[in-house]
Amino acid sequence: MTQGPGEVVVTGVGLALPGADTPDALLRRTACPVTGPAAEPFDTAARIGRRGHRYKDRATRLALCAALDALRDARLIPSDGEEVTVPGDTVGVVASSNLGNLDTACLTAAAIAERSAVDLSPMSLPNASSNVIASWVAIRHGLRGPNLMLCNGATSGLDAVHWGAALVAAGRVRRAVVIGVETHNAVVEDLLGRSADELLDGAAALVVEGARWAEGRGARAAATLGRYERRAGLSGCVEALLPGGAAPGVWFTPERYAEGPAGVGVGAGAGVGTGTGTDGAVPVPEAVPRYDVTSAVGRASGALGVLQCVAAIGWLARAEAGTDAAPGAGPQAAGPQAAGSQAVGSPAAGPQAAGSQAGAGSGTAFDAGPGAAPGPVPVPASRQALITSGDDTADAVAGLLLRPTPDRCHPHPPRAPLISMECSR
Repeated sequence: MTQGPGEVVVTGVGLALPGADTPDALLRRTACPVTGPAAEPFDTAARIGRRGHRYKDRATRLALCAALDALRDARLIPSDGEEVTVPGDTVGVVASSNLGNLDTACLTAAAIAERSAVDLSPMSLPNASSNVIASWVAIRHGLRGPNLMLCNGATSGLDAVHWGAALVAAGRVRRAVVIGVETHNAVVEDLLGRSADELLDGAAALVVEGARWAEGRGARAAATLGRYERRAGLSGCVEALLPGGAAPGVWFTPERYAEGPAGVGVGAGAGVGTGTGTDGAVPVPEAVPRYDVTSAVGRASGALGVLQCVAAIGWLARAEAGTDAAPGAGPQAAGPQAAGSQAVGSPAAGPQAAGSQAGAGSGTAFDAGPGAAPGPVPVPASRQALITSGDDTADAVAGLLLRPTPDRCHPHPPRAPLISMECSR
């Protein structure tokens, strides 16, 4: 007999970015983008060393750095080691990258077409595999749970968070490392028609874990995953996540989302849709602070959703501490004082919390696994972070709610029989 996972929480965070090594630092950089010369590229050797990485591509090395940081933050790896302290088959890996090894794949194909396969290096050829990033993270740390690699366009990062949490909720694993990574090189720049300084060169990682299993090993949760939705348009996605027009405490917008002076979504260049409904209305009230993570780190493609979750954890930490979510209230904020008072659950938010917002987001996609408690604690929408990514023009928008960890615990959680797919350790 074993307990189910309960809610799915975030117990570890890792970043491999120039100039931002914590969720709070990423949030501050997003609120106040740095001007001037670009920061030096992230030095992967400083975190994971050079030995054994000579033939790994840069995206894989960045992912290894972020994953190591997240696993240590979750107290799954000691500060002086690399092997997890829990059984390896209780940990899965889900990675997201649309362009990470594009250069290797293209150069390999070109070499075969121009000469022959005999000219290929046996050391670099494995990097042409689409799942090389997820595989190397698992190999490096002895993670023997399910191993997934997502290359799913603009929503890929949030989709990866969803599938990592789904593995936990289904009992396939007790925890999963979720990684989002992209890098820039000549092949990527040519494909996208953008210069290197417009593109992300970095990685982010989360450890998502069943709340009861995290509690059982004494791990502290940084946030709780709420509802996830995938819809054809931004307005429909937001409405499904927060019905009745409930206002979240903060909104992490799709890449380069822009609004006109009258509060009408107008899009933001090639590949980004309007993000509006058929009536042209912005789906989130104007008073809610907005953050576009890509304004700080560059266009992030498959890494965006994971980066947004890390920044949202920084916002939740500030909100729980009773401080403003960031200096100012975000580069696209309108009326930050109005939204800020609700973000920390102040008395001003009380009447709304008791009304239509009280149940907003209280049902989630990840809290009904085997042995789950009767229901999660309702969290007012004004204390939740809304995360959206995608492209209306491609009919693909994903959204996720991230909320504070509940203060309560269940003294006598219901028990459920061990299901056939679950590791019992």
